[in-house]
Amino acid sequence: MDIDLIFKIAAIGIIVSVLNQVLSRSGRDEQATMTTLAGLVVVLMMVAREIADLFDLMKTLFHF
Repeated sequence: MDIDLIFKIAAIGIIVSVLNQVLSRSGRDEQATMTTLAGLVVVLMMVAREIADLFDLMKTLFHF
């Protein structure tokens, strides 16, 4: 696992939290919630891709 993945996830978290604060302070709570959900989906897709790569590695390692 690369350290770049951790930095990408942290950067997405920081951007989403700033956008969430800006949108909620301006009275756009629905958009703030949707921004948070979109950030969560992006991070979950990144993690799911890494888990899929891990399972492929295990499959080739143990010849399944």
